[in-house]
Amino acid sequence: MARSPRDVFPASHASPPAGGYISPHCVQTCVVVVFQLCVCGCLSLWHFFQKTFGLGKASRIFNPYICMKINKNFKDSVFTKLFSEPDLLRELYCALGGASLPHDVPVSINTLENVVFMDLYNDISFEIGGKLVVLIEHQSTINPNMGLRLLLYISRVLEKIVTGKNLYSEKQLSIPWPEFYVLYNGEKPFPDEKILRLSELFENPQDLGLPKRTTPLLELEVKVLNINEGRNEELLNRCKKLSEYTTFMAKVRELRKEMENKTEAVNEAVKYCHRYAILKEFLEIHASEVLNMLLTEWNIEDAKEVWKEEAWETGHAAGHVAGHAEGHAVGQVEGKREIARKMKEFGESIEKIQMFTGLAAETIQAL
Repeated sequence: MARSPRDVFPASHASPPAGGYISPHCVQTCVVVVFQLCVCGCLSLWHFFQKTFGLGKASRIFNPYICMKINKNFKDSVFTKLFSEPDLLRELYCALGGASLPHDVPVSINTLENVVFMDLYNDISFEIGGKLVVLIEHQSTINPNMGLRLLLYISRVLEKIVTGKNLYSEKQLSIPWPEFYVLYNGEKPFPDEKILRLSELFENPQDLGLPKRTTPLLELEVKVLNINEGRNEELLNRCKKLSEYTTFMAKVRELRKEMENKTEAVNEAVKYCHRYAILKEFLEIHASEVLNMLLTEWNIEDAKEVWKEEAWETGHAAGHVAGHAEGHAVGQVEGKREIARKMKEFGESIEKIQMFTGLAAETIQAL
């Protein structure tokens, strides 16, 4: 039997409302769904800002832990991003070596990436015409072990170059002539140029009662060049992009000291460079990546300072327990272990942790 409108709708309605009937249950469901979508949207937005800018639960610094977690496998830097084209690498090499090369000489990039052995990766490595292989490291702190690091790097690069060739053949193989450079732009004073040698790391065999050795049978020389603003101006004049990079980084450093907000400091530096046509095209294309790279680098630096504080507190407590004399040594070791644990948590390589703490690789791996 057909039902009348009064059977379906309340007494206050003699007929269905225009546009059809919507039940209270349907309205309630819609409200719940809209509310859930709003909540999810807000959470997603918060998660985005949390990952990008390190916002979230309070910490003693700009919460680098969150930012570092999403960037722990991020090996790129502004420098390596800028010099990622063969033509720019040719120009850079000519500036570093004070040489000139024809524009048609081929340049092939063979930078180490995702290498399993000792978590090694280098900044820039490339061949020029199959005759030269050039390794360049960009550093904001001077590492006296660069000779050893570059020896390991060049070994892996040469391994890639000779792959498929018979090392046991009677025919002599030829390999490219290697050259090594470190470009320094840190804040600590450093000369315009300095040579670091692998042999400076060697132990003295005379301690075993052996005759004095004057010439090492294995050597590797690294030319370290200071590329800070106002240093090595002749070098910077030979490579426009390197000169502009130096100006940009100097402006970033200046504004970072003046401004509390790191993101704003980078953005202002980008605006300044755009105004004066400094790395203009590069920054127009890669501005967001540049921001992410610099924030990641700074957050890692900030995190290391916190790790140092926490390690000192751990070591200080251990020193009290062990007594003042041997407690100092115990505290130092415990402090270094604490730093190593923190660095491992955020994906730092064994090599980097060794450099930062001085602990043995076996000790770090066991933590």
